[in-house]
Amino acid sequence: MDIGYKSEKGTFSLRAAAIIIENNCLLLAKSDKYDCFYTVGGGIQQNETSDNAVLRECYEETGYHFEIDRLVFIQERFYMMNNVQHHEVVFFYLMKKMDCDIHSGVNTDQNNEYLHWIPLEELETINIAPAFLRTALKSIPDEITHILSYE
Repeated sequence: MDIGYKSEKGTFSLRAAAIIIENNCLLLAKSDKYDCFYTVGGGIQQNETSDNAVLRECYEETGYHFEIDRLVFIQERFYMMNNVQHHEVVFFYLMKKMDCDIHSGVNTDQNNEYLHWIPLEELETINIAPAFLRTALKSIPDEITHILSYE
């Protein structure tokens, strides 16, 4: 069970996300349900560490066993969707480069969700969530960076 809850004031979720970069392209997912791209990742389960969660999610969504390079960002994100206030905390892990054969347009483990390789120089021109990723990957910091955003 993913860590999170719903209340009359909104929702809270704890998540882990992968930054997978190959050939100057970022691997993103997109569902037919949403108009934005987003990173591979998902909810952290009860009694699961964030690093184990991102490895699990990578495998579930791509079919590949990735390895973590390092934790890069921790984001506290506040946003509205469907008139509901959402609060999420996300651990973004930079993944090690690996030899994988993931093609744009391939399905993830979710219905109507597909993977896409998006060139890093095009991130500013697409609808990506969270929005800080549009510019944050131009120069990936050496230290863990805390991101606080209201979208």
